[in-house]
Amino acid sequence: MLIRLKNITKVYKVGVERIRALDGIDLEVGENEYVAIMGPSGSGKSTLMNLLGCLDRATSGTYELAGKDTTRLRAAAMAHVRNRQIGFVFQSFELLPRLSALKNVELPLIYSAKSSWWTRRRKAKKALGRVELGDRMKHRPNQLSGGEKQRVAIARALICDPSILLADEPTGNLDSKTSDGIMNLFDQLHHQGQTIIIVTHEEHVAQHAQRIIRMRDGKICSDEASGKGGQNV
Repeated sequence: MLIRLKNITKVYKVGVERIRALDGIDLEVGENEYVAIMGPSGSGKSTLMNLLGCLDRATSGTYELAGKDTTRLRAAAMAHVRNRQIGFVFQSFELLPRLSALKNVELPLIYSAKSSWWTRRRKAKKALGRVELGDRMKHRPNQLSGGEKQRVAIARALICDPSILLADEPTGNLDSKTSDGIMNLFDQLHHQGQTIIIVTHEEHVAQHAQRIIRMRDGKICSDEASGKGGQNV
């Protein structure tokens, strides 16, 4: 099992108040699954995404990623897991404006390991080719459309060959036609073997996944196969 969460809770302290953002979450995700997480504002879906991405730690419970208990890892080891095993795609793209698409995609390799300039460049070109942007690699973000920016962000997320691709509202800043193109790209990546987890509030986006997890008040209230297929959980 690629992901295994057992009795995960997350409590935030706001003044004297304690807010339970996650309340006893149990969840398993296997390799090459395509999962959507849905829920209203305050349901805990973004907190769950942060925990899955090793951006935050649970207050209690265990999170095993590829058989390793991440709750026992120190900060440096957590950072290594984030860089090598998890690819992030954000609603706001998070591209550096002064860098070309190619250099934006190269960034995770610069921070992750000692690799040659040639190796970084070759992998970045390959990643941009996977998202059909091989002809735009020299363009800066302000020279790209919203959909092209998101494709660059997806290429950057893929460059370290992550175990999991985590996407937080990846179509939130895009029009419907462009959104369809991005979701078709996620579909292609899944067919190529990529494990994908998407957080979204849009039903038509969630329907691209095989499995839809719905949250409310920090709990999973349903976990079912979508109309696209997959197995009921």
